[in-house]
Amino acid sequence: MQKEKKILIFVANEYEDLEVQYPKYRLLEAGFKVIVAGQKEKETYIGKHGYPCQADAAFDSIQVADFDALVIPGGYAPDKLRMVPKVIDITKQFHQEKKLIAFICHAGWIPISAQILKGIKSTSYQAIKDDMINAGANWVDEAVVRDQHFISSRSPADLPAFCPAIIDYLKNHSPS
Repeated sequence: MQKEKKILIFVANEYEDLEVQYPKYRLLEAGFKVIVAGQKEKETYIGKHGYPCQADAAFDSIQVADFDALVIPGGYAPDKLRMVPKVIDITKQFHQEKKLIAFICHAGWIPISAQILKGIKSTSYQAIKDDMINAGANWVDEAVVRDQHFISSRSPADLPAFCPAIIDYLKNHSPS
């Protein structure tokens, strides 16, 4: 019997509501265990459009070995989260272990700050295109981009492509 795959999702205030909620429920629906992590366990964070999301765990309690993938939502939250050393450490460790890192919209700021995008074909919201390119990413304007253990999308409008790409990857790939 195959073990249940666990997915980590980052959250902080001013996250893009759809980019947390849509992947969370699509991944649960696909049979994965989803853990939402924030600065504090059980703290409620409020999205840009007012939707609340309670953290299941605190960043400091996260052990990357317990997870198969990281999903980083956009909004204004990534700009705040990239200043949290534990968030950067977690992201770097997912990369080092070649576990899936999926990011959408402004979430590219976290892999940029983790310095893990050099040579990676990816996309993001248009407003951070230059940041992505300056970090060494091979930026393209596509709804969903897969390269190595990375999946990226541009905006909430791309969620119908982003989530199936994550699910397909998780069902068909194992970390090396």
